Amino acid sequence: MADFANLADGDIPAIHDRHGVAVVGNRKLHHHAKTEVLSPVSRSCQRAQRLPPRNFRAILSGDTRNLGGVLARSVLSALEPAYFAATTVRNCAFDWGLRPAHRVPVPVISVGNVTTGGTGKTPLVAWVAQQLLQHDRRPALLSRGYRSLDHTGNDELRVLNLLCPGVPHVQQADRVAGACRLILEHQCRAIVLDDAFQHRRIHRDLDLVLIDALNPFGYGHLLPRGLLRESLRGLRRADVVLITRGEAVPEATLADLQQQLRHWTAAPIVRTRFVPIGLRTPGGESIPLVDCSRILAAETPGAFCGIGNPVGFEATLSAVLQRSLTAIPFPDHHHYTPADVQTLQQQRVDAWFTTLKDLVKLPSDAFGDTPVYAVDIGVDFIDPPTPILERLQSLGS
Repeated sequence: MADFANLADGDIPAIHDRHGVAVVGNRKLHHHAKTEVLSPVSRSCQRAQRLPPRNFRAILSGDTRNLGGVLARSVLSALEPAYFAATTVRNCAFDWGLRPAHRVPVPVISVGNVTTGGTGKTPLVAWVAQQLLQHDRRPALLSRGYRSLDHTGNDELRVLNLLCPGVPHVQQADRVAGACRLILEHQCRAIVLDDAFQHRRIHRDLDLVLIDALNPFGYGHLLPRGLLRESLRGLRRADVVLITRGEAVPEATLADLQQQLRHWTAAPIVRTRFVPIGLRTPGGESIPLVDCSRILAAETPGAFCGIGNPVGFEATLSAVLQRSLTAIPFPDHHHYTPADVQTLQQQRVDAWFTTLKDLVKLPSDAFGDTPVYAVDIGVDFIDPPTPILERLQSLGS
């Protein structure tokens, strides 16, 4: 890894992607269009995940016990071995050095997981970026940009722009080329990768892996039969494992989960919980929770979300409202259409509540006179975050 002082002087070592995607060192960056070819298994995974979240998860969990559910699980189970073989071969290629991991001249921190869906990466990415800012490390964010519609980026970029104002954020499927852009255009001194545990083409100096306490192992199956992106053996690559949503399960469940994780990793395990800290308006104003009593007293509140784990959002919202509320579900990363908004407008509610990822994709006047708020979520550490902080401070030393 290059000395940080060299970056300030503009002396950036050359980085060559073996496919010729990016070249750094002469301050030139070349982009080549790349067409992603999806295997039949990958296409099946994508089609399955476009199902409404509750329907999809009910099939995978076995809760749907009718003939359709049984047949769907049979088909998905038949595809699972092919996915396992493909991911195993790919990981072995990186483990054995047959496929290289490209280094860039600044520290790279990855925040990822081993399952699809919402484990709470975005609040943790923002927390890591804030820690780096406090130590004058000039961080930048890098993500794939999954389901971006235009140049404004996807929901994750818009949310992180709110949570980390002034921190550069590039979205690019080729993370090596994206890292080069950030170094050249923004002279960053550290890069935080959002959702990149499986993107092994770029070398990382710290791998933070999140495990959702509500569904830690994706129903015990790989995609497409379950939610696991790779075998749990992949946890051996983790430097720190963070259990998220610790507030949603009993202490005994957390202790049992820690024991299970010890079968797969020797990395430090840090338990966390997500706590609501306020409400956010469509204009971006953040209202502290202590000032939200009038809003939370709405007689007929409504909720909707298009995220990977609607159950987690419902649990948080119900705790905030102090009453049970079921959210109208949409697929993960859903782009709301006028027809969607019209359907929601037909509901008789006097206030809407949603997630920040959903709010940033809606026009500020989407619901007319009916107010809409996003629940602002913060990260609280049940265990001291010392293993993470020590590793962040040691990067580049």
